[in-house]
Amino acid sequence: MASTVDMIESRKESNGEAHLDEPMPNGLDIPKRSTRETLSQRVLRIVRANLLVILTVAGVIVGVFIGLGVRNVTLTRTQVIYVGFPGEILIRLLKMIIIPLVVCSLVSGAASIDPKALGKLGGLAMLFFLITTLIASSIGVVMAYIISPGSVSVSKPAYLEEEVPAHKEVIDSFLDLIRNIFPSNLVSAAFQSYATSYKLIKKNGTDGITNITVEKVPFGTDQDGMNILGLVVFAIVFGVALRKLGEEGEILIKFFNAFNEATMVLVSWIMWYAPIGIMFLVAGKIVEMEDVGSLFASLGKYIACCLIGHAIHGILVLPGIYFIFTRKNPYTFLWGIFTALATAFGTSSSSATLPLMMKCVEEKNGVSKQISRFILPIGATVNMDGAALFQCVAAVFIAQLNNVSLNFIQVITILVTATASSVGAAGIPAGGVLTLAIILEAIGLPTSDISLILAVDWLVDRTCTVLNVEGDAFGAGILQFFVDRDAKRNGAELSEVRLEAVPESSPLISKRSDAQKSGSGEKESSM
Repeated sequence: MASTVDMIESRKESNGEAHLDEPMPNGLDIPKRSTRETLSQRVLRIVRANLLVILTVAGVIVGVFIGLGVRNVTLTRTQVIYVGFPGEILIRLLKMIIIPLVVCSLVSGAASIDPKALGKLGGLAMLFFLITTLIASSIGVVMAYIISPGSVSVSKPAYLEEEVPAHKEVIDSFLDLIRNIFPSNLVSAAFQSYATSYKLIKKNGTDGITNITVEKVPFGTDQDGMNILGLVVFAIVFGVALRKLGEEGEILIKFFNAFNEATMVLVSWIMWYAPIGIMFLVAGKIVEMEDVGSLFASLGKYIACCLIGHAIHGILVLPGIYFIFTRKNPYTFLWGIFTALATAFGTSSSSATLPLMMKCVEEKNGVSKQISRFILPIGATVNMDGAALFQCVAAVFIAQLNNVSLNFIQVITILVTATASSVGAAGIPAGGVLTLAIILEAIGLPTSDISLILAVDWLVDRTCTVLNVEGDAFGAGILQFFVDRDAKRNGAELSEVRLEAVPESSPLISKRSDAQKSGSGEKESSM
C-alpha cells in the first residue's frame, strides 16, 4: 500500500495532479468525466467569461442612442451637465487611484527587478515606444498627403469659442519637459506641473531715449494638471534605492506591495461601474455637440484622415509588430484588453485608463505583475502613438489651409518634433492639442488655426487615446514574451515580487528554509 501512495505522490509532483483517466494501481479504475456541454451551456460560459466586455460595449452603444435621442429635446446647459454626471463619477474614481497606483506599482516593480534587468526592460520598452511613435507619425504625414484635408475650403464655426494655447518657444517647451522630470515638490507634483510664461521687459539705450529694446523673458508658473512624468521618475529611482538597502528596505517594499495589491482590488470594483459611466460619458458628449452637420461638412476630410490613420496603426501595424515578435494571435490579445480600450474611448484619458489596463493585461493576457506594473505607467506617460499621428495630420492640414508647401526638411522636422513632443503630452483630454503649437512654431505656421482642431478634438482625441493605450498594452505583451524566452533559456522563471524583494539574509527566508528542512526530516522518518 505504501508503494501505491508513493506512485500517486510522484504522479502529482511530476504532473501537478493525478490523471483521472489513467488506470490507478491495484486495478482500480476511475471513470472519465464527461466534458461534453450543450450549446446553451457553452454560450453561458462564454458570456460569463466576457461579461464585463459585453457590458462595456453595450454601454457605448446605448450611450450613443441615448445621446442621439436626447439631442432632439431642447436641454439647458445645466441639464446637459446632469446627463453626464454618472460619467463624471467614473472619471473621478479613476483619477482618484492614479497616483497611488503609479507610485506604488513602480516602486515595487523597480525594487523587485534586478538593476541590470531593470535597465534592459526599460531600454527595450523605450525602443519599442520610440519606433511605434515614429511609425505613427509617418502614417499621419502620408495619410495627410494622400487625402489632402486642407485642400477644401474650411470655415471656422461661429459658435466656436475655444482658446488657442499660448505661444511658447520650442526650446522652452523641451526645457519644461526636463524640469518636470525633476519636480521641486512631490506633493505639488500630484496636482500641478511646471510651465513657462513670458513677460516683456523694456531696455533703454545709452541716452535713455533712443534704442529702446523689448526682451521677452521666460519665467516659471505652476499650471493645473498632474506632473505624472516627475512622479514616474521618482518612483523608479526610489524603488532602486530600496533594493540597494537590502534587509533595511524590506519593510517599505512590503508596504508598497500591499498598497499596490489593495489598489488593484479597488480597480476590480470600479471596473463593474465602468459600463454605466462610459454610457453616460458618451451620451453627454453627443448631447453637447452643436451643429454637427456643418462641422463634418467643413472638417470631414480632416476627421477621416485622422480616424483612418489611427485604424491602420491600431488594427494593422501594432498587431503586426506583436505577431512578428511573439508569433501569437494579436487580435486575441486585443479582445483581452477591450474593456480598457472602451474605457479609453469614453474617458479620453490614457492616465485614467491605466488602472483598468493593468487589470486586463494581467488577468486576460497573462502578463506578469512585474512587467505590467512597471511598463504600463511609463507607457502611459511617454508613449503617445495616437497623439503623434494626429499632430502630424494637423500640421500638414494647417499648412495646406495656408497654401504653404512643406519641403523635405520641414516634413522631417514635423516627424521628429511630433515624436519628441508627444513624450511631454499630458495623458488627459486634449493633451495633444497643447503640444501641437510646438510643431507649428517649429515649421513657421500660424498657431491661430489650432481653433479648428479644437472644434473636433472631442472625437479625434478619443481615437488617439485608444491608440495610445493599445500601444502600451502591446509593449507589455512583447516584453513579457522576451522575459519568458530568457527564462526558458536560463532554466528559471521570473520570481514573484515579494520573493525577489526579500534579501537572502532575511529572517523570512531562514524561517522558510528551516521549515522546509524539518518537513523533509519528518518525511524521511515516516518512510
